[in-house]
Amino acid sequence: MITMDQVTKVYQIGTEEVRALDGASLHIAKGEFVAIIGPSGSGKSTLMNIMGCLDTADSGLYELDGQQIEDYSENELARIRNKKIGFIFQNFNLLSRMTAEENVELPLIYQRLSSRERRQRVAEMLVMVGLATRKGHKPTELSGGQQQRVAIARALATKPSLLLADEPTGNLDSRTGREIMSLFRRLHAEGNTIVIITHDQKVADQAPRRIRILDGRVEEVD
Repeated sequence: MITMDQVTKVYQIGTEEVRALDGASLHIAKGEFVAIIGPSGSGKSTLMNIMGCLDTADSGLYELDGQQIEDYSENELARIRNKKIGFIFQNFNLLSRMTAEENVELPLIYQRLSSRERRQRVAEMLVMVGLATRKGHKPTELSGGQQQRVAIARALATKPSLLLADEPTGNLDSRTGREIMSLFRRLHAEGNTIVIITHDQKVADQAPRRIRILDGRVEEVD
């Protein structure tokens, strides 16, 4: 699913050169559930951006689902993101004026599915995350955990190859965070490929495989 080989990303901040990724190499197979853990400034946000095709590496190889990414244009990267990657963010990133149902439907509109297909897919996803009865509620009418479930349903709606979650429990209390992690484990058991980016060791420990990142370098955690 994911292959990175000697991926490097350098930022110029004033006169200082910052190596956000320094020869990072990793492999994630289809169907794996992996946590990438590291403190602030470790390079995990840069790693996520490259993994999610939001940015490209300065050097090295990145292959997603059999496609080499580094030479793609912005439009091609946007198509890959829409087709292959489901994003889940710490701040949920839901549109406040839209209902849960409408938020989940939005990426399907970009995929140009028919209205009938969209309605069916949205209904399936909301049932999957346990929010079928809350479909007409706007984000302000939902709890933090419910908002994150809507975000997960939205990410799943396009049937992506990869679910990429950036600090998905960061804005949740501990009990709700455990519920969301339980949902991720169920999604993994159903065959989804999931990568979680986190600074929280307790969150990372719930994934079957852990990768640590520090100073732009990655290593497996026993």
